[in-house]
Amino acid sequence: MEDRRPTARLGPGTRVEVRSGYGSSWARGFEVADVDSDGVQYIVRRVSDGHVLPEPFDPDALRQEHPDGRS
Repeated sequence: MEDRRPTARLGPGTRVEVRSGYGSSWARGFEVADVDSDGVQYIVRRVSDGHVLPEPFDPDALRQEHPDGRS
């Protein structure tokens, strides 16, 4: 499996997958809404309805969505 976790800062609007609460699967359909000034945590928005998730994410809990939609 390809590792698409960020090695550089992801900018707002970047489509990402979010690691599930159990840490074993990835959920698609999200994008970066904002990044803190240190690039340490990401604010994420659900693409389907524009809802911004209430908790920030560490970089290891996100990975860039594959361009062709593959997991």
